[in-house]
Amino acid sequence: MQNGKIEVHEVTRVEGHGNIILNVKESKIEELRLEITESPRFFEAMLVGRNWYETTHITCRICGICSIGHTSASLNALENGLGITPSEQTERLRRIIHAGETLQSHVLHVYFLAAPDLLGVPSVFPLVETHAEVVKRALMLKRLANDICAAIGGRHVHPCSMRVHNFSKVPTKEALAGLRDRIVAAGPDLQATVELISTFKLPDFERETEYMALHHPDEYAMYDGDIIRSTKTGDTPVYDYKTKIQEYVVSHSHAKHAESALGSYMVGALARFNVNYDQLRPEAKEAATAMGLAGPPCYNPFMNNVAQIVECVHVAFETVDHLNALLDMDLVEEEYEVPLKACRCVGASEVPRGTLYHEYNLDDQGLVTSADLIIPTAQNLNNLEQDMHALVPQILTQEADEIRQTLEMLVRAYDPCISCATHLLDVKFV
Repeated sequence: MQNGKIEVHEVTRVEGHGNIILNVKESKIEELRLEITESPRFFEAMLVGRNWYETTHITCRICGICSIGHTSASLNALENGLGITPSEQTERLRRIIHAGETLQSHVLHVYFLAAPDLLGVPSVFPLVETHAEVVKRALMLKRLANDICAAIGGRHVHPCSMRVHNFSKVPTKEALAGLRDRIVAAGPDLQATVELISTFKLPDFERETEYMALHHPDEYAMYDGDIIRSTKTGDTPVYDYKTKIQEYVVSHSHAKHAESALGSYMVGALARFNVNYDQLRPEAKEAATAMGLAGPPCYNPFMNNVAQIVECVHVAFETVDHLNALLDMDLVEEEYEVPLKACRCVGASEVPRGTLYHEYNLDDQGLVTSADLIIPTAQNLNNLEQDMHALVPQILTQEADEIRQTLEMLVRAYDPCISCATHLLDVKFV
């Protein structure tokens, strides 16, 4: 395409609303951007003046897909600020429910949103006729993941039993044993998923960029991490995250963009894979190799979806270990005690789409005086546009429909959660 304009209004099979605009003249890019048109939702402003214990339940409503991730980041922030250390029982239960959300989100995205591109169909519905067993497998895995979340958190989304310090209700050992047995039984479905993904031919595109993810000294960081690790700019304590990344406003998007000292960077499954590969379980490393993701560094953003399946394998085996450990313990209903003080609360969690930061300032009565939330998709938008600018010159010899399809696939490869990303910090009510 030497000359022409491609406009994709409302990219399909993503959460939220966004447009792709490409204008080419004489084989040169005149205009290329991803417009985020989702309306801002003002969650930071909603929190100001609210009690500390309301923050978790308010922020988890930001998203129905990663509500547990928002709950986790909120609890991490509050406990860091208030000086609370949860028990081993609580930590393991939190890791289990966090893994359940990771599994359900990754399965939903790869099977229902990304796979149709690679199977040559416009949506998952034609696959019900042509690949019935594949769709059935995806639904079974997603149901298992949802049931993990419900058993630990009290419901499938927007958990009601997670709170600062502990859980308001602890699941029975019978329920935990049932989850363990179902996860073990799902092993063949995970293996079949790996085999399916290994047959997909992804676009051959690479662009070296910076990758960031939380890092934990003892595990592949998902629920939390002590530091922010970068492939290019080193380690930074989570408490000092604002020295690592900065958000800024762009005119064509209702979502902010973000950058590090080096410019754009990527968060998410591929970033975690590149940063924390050595801490993956052997089973997950084997799955990665089988799917053509042999090890870091990988600079192809389309491989993000492959990394998501690697994480599905990892969290499944990790969850079985946590469940077995809990079944060997005496589970107890723990006391609920929260010492209030004025403090800055900063916490982070790795949600399906990348590193999520929550920050609140509390006064001595426990009221929120300010809040800031930095969402993974907002961090990725800058890098996604940089990928577009590098990709388009490589595919300009293709027909316009092929270019459009490849650009849509690139957006979907990032698995954006656009509604999460549209926040504004400063709102004045008159």
